[in-house]
Amino acid sequence: MSANTIEHNRIRQNFEGVSSIWLFGYGSLIYKVDFQFLERRPATIHGWERRFWQGSHDHRGTPEAPGRVVTLIKSPNAACKGMAYRVSPSVFEHLDVREKNGYLRFATTLTFENGSHAEGLVYIATEDNEAFLGHAPDAEIARQIAGATGPSGPNSEYLLRLAESLRSLGDSCPHTFAIESHVRSAAGCDT
Repeated sequence: MSANTIEHNRIRQNFEGVSSIWLFGYGSLIYKVDFQFLERRPATIHGWERRFWQGSHDHRGTPEAPGRVVTLIKSPNAACKGMAYRVSPSVFEHLDVREKNGYLRFATTLTFENGSHAEGLVYIATEDNEAFLGHAPDAEIARQIAGATGPSGPNSEYLLRLAESLRSLGDSCPHTFAIESHVRSAAGCDT
């Protein structure tokens, strides 16, 4: 599948007659909220875990030196904490462009902190897109992140802001925090 998923996403869901829908963010959508929303609440989705397995040659890297950003990988007993936004369907005109580098919208069940549930959408970059990089050792992922910069800034900024946001949500993401530790150690920073 092409890395550019704008048109794929525009035909995936029919929003006719829908006034609002929940959107789940687990990466930059937690901290970079450049869209209007009607409501925002911490939430969790089950059966998925966050991984820095997606290449970014349009935001946090270049085609010659792609960065790494997160996607979700199926994992039956896992839970991924993030932020849910109730949005107007018109928001996807912007988000489909922002998330165009291999991400497709999928339906998912969100669980809120009070135990209630809602159906929503989540952007996931699956392994069949051209920008998918897949598994690598944490230290190797950290080296790639530390050396990548793109139009949206340094890839390390994405990682550090995500780690900070996850801590604010009370999430424990060993994968993200291990990579953060490698990047900070390489830069001579304290964790």
